[in-house]
Amino acid sequence: MGDSIRFRLWSAATISILIALAIAGVGLRYLFELNVERRIVSELTVDLNELIGAASFAADGRLSVTSDLTDPRFNNPLSGHYWQVEDLASHSLVRSRSLWDAKLTLPDLVDSGELRKIEELKGPGNELTIAVERTITDTDGRSFRAIVAEDHRSVEMSVNEYVWDLAPALIVLAAALMAAFFIQITVGLAPLENLRVAVRDVIAQRTARLDVAAPSEVQPLADEINRLLNAQEKALARARGRATDLAHGLKTPLQVLSADIRALRKKGETVLAYEIEKSAGAIRRHVERELARARLAREVSNKTSCRVREAAAGVIGVVKRTPAGKQLSFVVDVAEDFMAPVDEGDLSEILGNLMENAARFAKSSVHVRAFATASEVSIAVADDGPGIPDADQESALSRGVQLDGKGGSSGLGLAIVSDIVEAYGGSLTMANADPGLIVTIALPRHA
Repeated sequence: MGDSIRFRLWSAATISILIALAIAGVGLRYLFELNVERRIVSELTVDLNELIGAASFAADGRLSVTSDLTDPRFNNPLSGHYWQVEDLASHSLVRSRSLWDAKLTLPDLVDSGELRKIEELKGPGNELTIAVERTITDTDGRSFRAIVAEDHRSVEMSVNEYVWDLAPALIVLAAALMAAFFIQITVGLAPLENLRVAVRDVIAQRTARLDVAAPSEVQPLADEINRLLNAQEKALARARGRATDLAHGLKTPLQVLSADIRALRKKGETVLAYEIEKSAGAIRRHVERELARARLAREVSNKTSCRVREAAAGVIGVVKRTPAGKQLSFVVDVAEDFMAPVDEGDLSEILGNLMENAARFAKSSVHVRAFATASEVSIAVADDGPGIPDADQESALSRGVQLDGKGGSSGLGLAIVSDIVEAYGGSLTMANADPGLIVTIALPRHA
């Protein structure tokens, strides 16, 4: 999962969305709090102007507030809304009823008649408040300082309510963005999926080249793979040609050598003839092996098929004419219309090698049967001979290995069968029966 491009893009998108929405949430909260504070300052300014209009000096010089403010919260003790007026000459105070017996501790006076916002003013319960103040001087030169304050908890309550309302919207937005990113990633990676399918078709030999319409970012990759396939095909063709030329070039000298061996035997040079024949046999096995490899190196078609019973009957007709096959009975337990996903010539080569080996070891009979599953077709060749020890079964597939010591065989039969089956993407298995040996090949069905 960690190596998946889709997972990496999805993880990066999810993390980016969550970080972006978290930053947006914090920013929106800050902006809302700032806006609420501005609104409160605006309302407090209205109350302050009303307070200044109601404040005046009496004839005896005492400062008083002649009327209550419009907002009734100023009359409720500790309501969170307070006002206070201070005579700057006598420092006497006139306070709202909401302050009860407390007072607002004001910062240092600023010589200005301008409206001033006080950031950190403590209320009667030592709580933080938002306050505005102004210093007023009348025509007689008397000055007073008026202030109106509101508990900051009203701002916090409004912000908290806003955050609770904002959170579901941000969650819905996150889900929508993740869905959008998922669609975007799926659409963006679709060409790579098409390329993967095209490569799979090439591997399965359904097509020889990548036939895919890809975007400009992916098309160069497809073109390079096609060029690689072309180069590989040419290299294989040259290698097959050289192997075939070499093998055919050696066949004629081997035939001449066989004639010389016979001549030596007639002269009585049996030991020398045996040594030369042994060396010539090794060379012949290599030649047969390379010819088989050259034939198998061609591109195996995935659309070929043949009737197993017909191919088996043809092979049995040949094997019966051999010395080992004359004394045996052959049983073909295969339906007339049973098809195998393999070229008829390749199947004949497979059955020929398997039946020839079975005939050499069988006591009385060789049995051929075929069966199929949803994914593969299997063909089994069984004999009633001694079988092969489990420890020797793997080496029996090696080229040139003869386990019986009877002679008359190149030791390539099972190795060639294994090569052919492998070329079709199948498998070969051996198992001892009681008595005999069962060799089974399994070939995958066509897609």
